[in-house]
Amino acid sequence: MYRHSSTLMATIVGAVLQFSGALAEAGPVYINSADAATLSRELKGIGMKRAEAIVEYRRKFGPFKTADELALVKGIGPSAIQKNREFIRIDAKAAGAAAKPVAETTRAPPAKR
Repeated sequence: MYRHSSTLMATIVGAVLQFSGALAEAGPVYINSADAATLSRELKGIGMKRAEAIVEYRRKFGPFKTADELALVKGIGPSAIQKNREFIRIDAKAAGAAAKPVAETTRAPPAKR
């Protein structure tokens, strides 16, 4: 009896651990500095091949200024960006002025008197 119950318990514990891993949230990913393994691990629906394409695009054309620029990478569409928007971060130093907070970039210039 003990043998079967311990096997059953091990199966249940294994299933719970596997299920909880599937529910783990992705973390923030700095797309201008993350390597392919990190991009693949942290972004939903981005496998190693797409992650490597992101890194290669960044190497050829420079840093991304917005998350939406990821759509310029072959295999990355708007739905993949939307699924990951809350996790995608732009490195302020790498992206330059485009990484300024929205409030700073959308403010109208002062009126002349």
